[in-house]
Amino acid sequence: MKQNKESQHLLQKMEPKSSTFEIEQVHQEHEKTCSRTWEESKKLWEIALPAILTIVTQFSIGFVTVAFVGHLGEVELAAVSVVQNVLEGFVFGIMLGMGSALETLCGQAVGAGQYDMLGIYTQRSCVITLATSLLLLPLYIFTTPILNLLRQDKKISEMAGKYALWVVPQLFAYALNFPVQKFLQAQSKIWVMTSISIFVLGFHVLLNWILVVKFEKGLLGAAIAENISWWLVVIGQIIYVVSGFFPESWTGFSLLAFKSLYSFVKLSLASAIMLCLELWYYTLVILMVGWLKNPEIAVDAISICMNLELWTLMIALGFNAAISVRVSNELGANNPKAAKFSVLVTVVTSLIFGVIFTAAILATRDYFPILFSNKDEVIKETSKLGYFLAATIFLNSVQPVLHGVAVGAGWQLSVALINIGCYYIFGLPFGALLGYKLDLGVKGIWLGMLAGCLLQTVILTIFVLRANWSEEALLAEERVNTYGATPLPRDESAENGIISDNQDSSIKKIEYR
Repeated sequence: MKQNKESQHLLQKMEPKSSTFEIEQVHQEHEKTCSRTWEESKKLWEIALPAILTIVTQFSIGFVTVAFVGHLGEVELAAVSVVQNVLEGFVFGIMLGMGSALETLCGQAVGAGQYDMLGIYTQRSCVITLATSLLLLPLYIFTTPILNLLRQDKKISEMAGKYALWVVPQLFAYALNFPVQKFLQAQSKIWVMTSISIFVLGFHVLLNWILVVKFEKGLLGAAIAENISWWLVVIGQIIYVVSGFFPESWTGFSLLAFKSLYSFVKLSLASAIMLCLELWYYTLVILMVGWLKNPEIAVDAISICMNLELWTLMIALGFNAAISVRVSNELGANNPKAAKFSVLVTVVTSLIFGVIFTAAILATRDYFPILFSNKDEVIKETSKLGYFLAATIFLNSVQPVLHGVAVGAGWQLSVALINIGCYYIFGLPFGALLGYKLDLGVKGIWLGMLAGCLLQTVILTIFVLRANWSEEALLAEERVNTYGATPLPRDESAENGIISDNQDSSIKKIEYR
């Protein structure tokens, strides 16, 4: 009995200590997690904030042009809008998509410490994008016949054709802009690029005032101003790259830029297809609304909503750029756990902004249309679409981040195939069924678009959750070695950007070294 009492006494004395030890351990783990989250958030915002500012300022170059041209006349405004939204939007998407291949390779090379390959990759990408711009040149030359074929207004078509010829220099500026941007982005050197864009935007406003207003050069003046502004952005970035600020990653021009072009083109095309399928989806939705009976009010309403969505999307695109850099860097450095943690932090951060914007739209859905139109019918129709806009903005706070993860990991082709299935096989037909067959009009079409976006987001989320990050790190190492050293990749999944199936056989293929 005495012995039992003593043992109970000992246990009672030990229990508080054990309990205190567990509390301290939990507290330490909590502090460690908070510290990791804070450090990751700082790394995230170091890339995301300047990326958002760069996206907004470069987008605003075209916005400023439209603002000045709008005072010239309705035909001039329509012509510039067609060129910017249809022709340049198409070209811009292809060039940006081609550049995202560089995001994967440069980011992973930085993580692996192979800085010497960054300059080679960038030059290789420039060769490919310049060649692509030559293939796209006929679209600028034959803009008028193409628009006439699409039964657009003849006056607008003719003026758009002239303007398209005048802005051909921008086509080649795009070709060089994105490879150089990705070179800087992969090394988290974005603030100089942002400063260049902000300076050029201010200069662009002044240049438009001089050429369009002061010297009354009309559309030609607007085209000249836009050409000069875009080339100032490109030249400023190139000077920054070649002026000795990157002694490790820029070692001068090299003939190696012309090697391994075939495999580089395949990854670039997969990247371009992935992005273009995304952009064309929203364009087709607007066209589908235009095919409704009496579409004028519906087109105005959906255009207002799409413009608002575009502005909120720019925040998410900043996170897209940041997560692609973080994932590619960490995978290249063989830090799979850090890559996974970065995805978690970025998704949560972007979601917070998504919730804020969604709440703002829902709270002001009866008021924000007044900022864009004074027609009662348009205001009412836009207000009715407020719930759909809010849902789209919420989804768009996650979707671009998942796209950034795909780019960072090199999954472009897989995402392109997912886009085809979710958007074009499911989303658009479902929207057409609801909009035309069930007479739900613009709401039905948008609901179909939302359904496609939701399905794509769910599938990408599953892929990210099921990804074997250790294996992805090995694939990143393989990708860096094969693209940097040999004419053709030895691993098809690394070459094509296909999401790995987490099978042991895939690892064995890589471990042959």
